[in-house]
Amino acid sequence: MLLAVDIGNTNITLGVFENESILETYRLPSDKELPQEEYEILLHTLFKKYNIHACIIASVVDELNRTFKHAADNVFHLNSILLTNKLNLGIKLKLKNPKEAGADRIANACGAYVLYSKPAIIVDLGTATTFDILDKNGDFLGGVIMPGLNLQFRALNKSTSKLPKIEADTVDKAIGNNTADAILSGVIRGSACAIEGLINQCEEELGKKAVIIATGGYSSLIAKYMKRKFDFVNPYLTLEGLRFLYELNKKNPDFTE
Repeated sequence: MLLAVDIGNTNITLGVFENESILETYRLPSDKELPQEEYEILLHTLFKKYNIHACIIASVVDELNRTFKHAADNVFHLNSILLTNKLNLGIKLKLKNPKEAGADRIANACGAYVLYSKPAIIVDLGTATTFDILDKNGDFLGGVIMPGLNLQFRALNKSTSKLPKIEADTVDKAIGNNTADAILSGVIRGSACAIEGLINQCEEELGKKAVIIATGGYSSLIAKYMKRKFDFVNPYLTLEGLRFLYELNKKNPDFTE
């Protein structure tokens, strides 16, 4: 069985695959202060019923790269693959500086390349809201990065003296008649408008309609306020991309660090 790990700025998402089927997923906080030994205990507890024979990790938190890789290697007695742009990706990175491509964005692009038609726009609603864009040939062109919903909520609370901290939720009207609803409208409806508008602009640059794939926890919430709906919502797209990348690189001995 394969363990695919997506280490984000807020959460670590873990998925167990048997061949092409995802059996179970887990989510942990991305705690940079947690020692390796504690991660080993967590991994052993969560996955003791599975026969994990391989592991691939995508991380955007440099402080956790070595810690988590070594924890997984020790618990499962293997040599985990740490995703970088130096691996066999199966797609072309048409970026001015390929080193800038985040591991999660590479995994998203690879997942979309395998699972969906092209051109494709992947909208990942995480700590940041990112667009990862594949052209008609499946080449990764780059994309868009904007603040995610929780970042917007926190920024409004921390940067002002009177605006409260609230959680993402539905909002019935664009015109909020109290502070909380006004904030929700600005962040939720505003993000939906921004996403929809950026999709249109990206499609103009691509020269044709794209398949729109959403991933991340707030996909369904944002979709409520968009006229142009997502073609697919795949909460496990990053993990699916990691599974594909593992298959491409499992015989490569040069992926340790």
